[in-house]
Amino acid sequence: MPASKPAPILLIGDDAAARRELATKLEFLGESVQGAAWLEWPRAAPEAKEFPVVFVLASAKASERETLADLLAHFSRSAIVLLDADELPDCVDDSARARMFAAAGAAAHFRELLDVLHKARLCHQCLGGSADAEVSSSLAAAQGLIGSSPAITAIREMVARLSGTEVNVLITGESGTGKEIVARSLHRVSGREGKAFVPVNCGAIPGELLESELFGHERGAFTGAVATSVGRFERAHGGTLFLDEIGDMPLNMQVKLLRVLEEGSFERVGGNRSIRADARILAATHKNLEEMIACGEFREDLYYRINVFPLQMPPLRERAEDIPLLLNDLIGNLESAGKGSVRFNSAAISALCGHRWPGNVREFANLIERMAILHPHGIVGLEQLPERLRGADGQDCKSEESPRSTQASPAPAALRPTPPTSMPPASMPPVSMPPVPMPPIQSLDLKRYLANLEKDFIERALQDSNGVVKHAAERLRLGRTTLIEKMRRHGIGRGN
Repeated sequence: MPASKPAPILLIGDDAAARRELATKLEFLGESVQGAAWLEWPRAAPEAKEFPVVFVLASAKASERETLADLLAHFSRSAIVLLDADELPDCVDDSARARMFAAAGAAAHFRELLDVLHKARLCHQCLGGSADAEVSSSLAAAQGLIGSSPAITAIREMVARLSGTEVNVLITGESGTGKEIVARSLHRVSGREGKAFVPVNCGAIPGELLESELFGHERGAFTGAVATSVGRFERAHGGTLFLDEIGDMPLNMQVKLLRVLEEGSFERVGGNRSIRADARILAATHKNLEEMIACGEFREDLYYRINVFPLQMPPLRERAEDIPLLLNDLIGNLESAGKGSVRFNSAAISALCGHRWPGNVREFANLIERMAILHPHGIVGLEQLPERLRGADGQDCKSEESPRSTQASPAPAALRPTPPTSMPPASMPPVSMPPVPMPPIQSLDLKRYLANLEKDFIERALQDSNGVVKHAAERLRLGRTTLIEKMRRHGIGRGN
């Protein structure tokens, strides 16, 4: 599924030089920018066009109540970033503060700029729903159910409806969709919240040991039983027992589990004393139990016992709009755990939203942690993602590249060698450039340095492509129209 282009950012301000400087930085981070002066922005931003983020270069106008009121009313679903402002003006009320940010201006460091942009885009995601949805999203964040998509919203509503009930719930869905997170949420909203939540993975315990694991055993019950052991049912007394991957439970154990559910009591292995089983049962599986019943691999009577209320977890590919919120939550978890941090530009986030994620949230979380290791406190763009995750913007990338870290002051990475001229143009790797010496930081004009570097790459790519713009764009991993616009900006003559 190709990655969609990120929506453009609107940049408002009368200082044209400051607008250009900020636009250069934002474009370097992979953003699309549209600029407008104060008197021009109503025409530059018609009602039909939505900007997820609006950057406002501070001036006397930016602190006027009427001007801010017009902006907030016009961009009702946009995050507003006031630049060159230490704090929000006093005239901003509490409801508006929820979607406004104060930040450094055109001279902002890349890291500061990316941080505020990241927060603003997440704010825009939340503004996609109603106020009630935002409150629900905050509650869900505490419970681990992150997202504002219809699919995850429906799951949250079902969890809320089950609060205070004692019914057995069967949670189904693909591996990695977060079935245990839902089970823990059900436990938290039940009347058993203060009691134990005891998980057991039925597929990870050998069948011959599962009975002892669930019900416990008496001393001497079998070889090696040197002491009495308390089983999971006893540990979950008064609380919740979560039977994960119940589809992997052997048939003989299914019979014993059914008896416990019907009679409400059990005996330890090797014992004869009846023990009351006061535990709510939550079960989960990625298998189709109805098909297993038809094949004789799962008991139908047990199925109806555990499936009083079914919950189907949606795969991540069906709620791609939740990915930015999940990304923010996972990065926050990494930072809280002291495992580093990382940021993603909009092109990379678009590619993440376009991936099908066969491993679902678990695969997604593993990728974020890996990126934090490969690019510590850096900016991950499309090129830094594994090739299989790149969408339309990365379709010319034919092989995995070695990891490259993009730090707070990023510079373009060295590209691969030029291919032989006999290679078909469509499969040409990017153009190669010799290492460019870095001037001293104290005398570095970053804007001019990046502009000259970009111009050199474009001219070399055109030279190696015999002036064919399409082939040069393929070498530089740019869209043809994007390259033409950059050539016009740098005053480079157009070839074919």
